[in-house]
Amino acid sequence: MMPMSGVKVLDLSRVLAGPWAGQILADLGAEVIKVERPLSGDDTRHWGPPYLANDAGQETEQSAYYLCANRGKQSVCIDMTTPEGQAQIRQLAADSDVLIENFKVGGAAKYGLDYQSLAKINPRLVYCSITGFGQTGPYADRPGYDFLVQAMGGLMSVTGEPDASGEQVGGGPQKAGVALTDIMTGLYATIGIQAALSERLHSGQGQQVDLALLDVTVATLANQASNYLVGGQIPQRLGNAHPNIVPYQSFVVADGHCIVAVGNDQQFARFVDVLGLPELAEEECYRSNVQRVLNRDRLIPKLQRAMLERPRDEWLALFEQVQVPAGPINNIDEVFENPQIKAREMVVEMEHPESSALKLVANPIKFSRTPIRYSRPPPRLGEHSDTVLSALSSINKTQS
Repeated sequence: MMPMSGVKVLDLSRVLAGPWAGQILADLGAEVIKVERPLSGDDTRHWGPPYLANDAGQETEQSAYYLCANRGKQSVCIDMTTPEGQAQIRQLAADSDVLIENFKVGGAAKYGLDYQSLAKINPRLVYCSITGFGQTGPYADRPGYDFLVQAMGGLMSVTGEPDASGEQVGGGPQKAGVALTDIMTGLYATIGIQAALSERLHSGQGQQVDLALLDVTVATLANQASNYLVGGQIPQRLGNAHPNIVPYQSFVVADGHCIVAVGNDQQFARFVDVLGLPELAEEECYRSNVQRVLNRDRLIPKLQRAMLERPRDEWLALFEQVQVPAGPINNIDEVFENPQIKAREMVVEMEHPESSALKLVANPIKFSRTPIRYSRPPPRLGEHSDTVLSALSSINKTQS
């Protein structure tokens, strides 16, 4: 028995935030039916290359992007613009615990598939809506995308190299290297869904869970938002440096780069001792983190000069000996060759109908008693239509 065994999820979402939530629920044991447009399916099926190669080395129609967010689901093609399709989705919703959708505000209502309509036929339904700006507010009707919302939500304003003498350095504000707002929205959606299911145990009632990409972006500003709300400081771009901790950043070394993440004064003393600058830990202007933050511009150049004296791996070995947090800046191929990643089994290999060895990133949640089982690869378009829809037909015949 897996943690969410017995929970039925109807996934009407596409692209990333909604499908990410659906995949997490599937990993945890829920039965997830993904409804897709006939012929074209989820938008991300066409977001390539790269595409999965079959065992003969030939390119298939399974995009890497689609594969990353749809493991564990069944794919059913339904045309929800038709009365027949709408009836089929209503039947599926009537037997579901959870529905996930990311239509524009009012989009589902056009087909009679909004929360108010479906709650009448299934009052226990937990209905999760994901939009750019939420179900309310002056921006509710606007379309929203991860990149747009990273900008509007302030994330890009604190990402990238700092300005120098009024000129942009490093290309100005930058987005995160992955669709971070979509991913975080998927995580918050999963939490909200699980909370609503938990509450349903007591009330017997479902409810709508309203997630907005913009809200999530603001929420995940975390300490940067608090720096403004509490301290009145408008955070600026610091490159790889930290606004509240020094030194906590990347350094140039003799053969490249590495990062050092000094989290307290004791680590700082050990760090500068390895650098051959033990006196810095005794100077009043650097002795505490508060002083180091205030005197960042004086301290960092001294540390940087010392860091240039050795190559990366020598520094990392020395820092590890004295328990100073430090590490390399790995490329993605280096990440998956890392012995810690291998030990934690963060790559799962699955048999796909078009490839006997599909590799995907594993779920990071580790359970002691109910480990995640990866039994269903990301589905081909409409792969389960016959099975699911024929079951609906059988129910109709029985009821009639």
